[in-house]
Amino acid sequence: MKDYIVRATAAGAQIRAFAATTRNLVEHARAAHGTSPVATAALGRLLSAGAMMGTMLKGEKDLVTLQIKGDGPIHGITVTADSFARVKGYADYPGVMLPPNAIGKLDVGGAVGNGMLTVIRDLGLKEPYVGQTILQTGEIAEDLTYYFAASEQIPSTVGLGVLMEKDNTVKQAGGFIIQLMPFAEDEVIEKLEENLKKMPSVTSILDEGKTPEELLAVVLDGIEMEITDTIPTEFYCNCDKKRIEKAIISIGEKDIKEMIEEGKEIEVKCHFCNSAYHFSVEELKELLKKAK
Repeated sequence: MKDYIVRATAAGAQIRAFAATTRNLVEHARAAHGTSPVATAALGRLLSAGAMMGTMLKGEKDLVTLQIKGDGPIHGITVTADSFARVKGYADYPGVMLPPNAIGKLDVGGAVGNGMLTVIRDLGLKEPYVGQTILQTGEIAEDLTYYFAASEQIPSTVGLGVLMEKDNTVKQAGGFIIQLMPFAEDEVIEKLEENLKKMPSVTSILDEGKTPEELLAVVLDGIEMEITDTIPTEFYCNCDKKRIEKAIISIGEKDIKEMIEEGKEIEVKCHFCNSAYHFSVEELKELLKKAK
């Protein structure tokens, strides 16, 4: 199945809903960064959420960045998405290995630890919108649920999941975001809460071969729903050699001179996609001229 996101409204626009299947983009991230199973699960959950939150943006050049900083061994995870649901991201320590948690699942909460979730929306204004909340569990879905309620005053529920194969590739990934509008009626809220209590995990639903539309049908069972949009999503990084050149120029003459004095080619890797760019001594000399 190709990765895609559906947007929907339900109960006469009292609910807005998003659901995604993201196996391919999470596998792309795993292969690019060589993430361990628990790091794949953590990064994959945040990538899935980021892609869905990207579709909430209005402007073509708008960006949303999700940053988790914790005291766990993974240290941090950063994900950026645009309004076309193109998403990229990385974990600070992608090789983290941890035993399963108390219920035998990948211990994402243990890898992340205690810390902060920051959401930065760059809407092309002078200053980006920045919202920040304390991590509740480190499991990411619950942390985003809390963020929406506390920072944006939108009662929401977020479900995210990544299921691994025995060879540590990604078997399933995806999730949903359900948001209540201010005029949502009590009976609609009660029905939604009842559905959420009895529903199985996101990954078990996806592993049955169900689509994002069918995932939403489970969450919104008994509530009238209308799919309003279907959006492809992918892991996409806009880095290129010109961007890396600008980054090298920005570090200043002194550091570039030191690289030249070493007399050998340098390699610079993009944080987001791990692509490697090489610069010869001659190329560095050209960049030194531009840095002056």
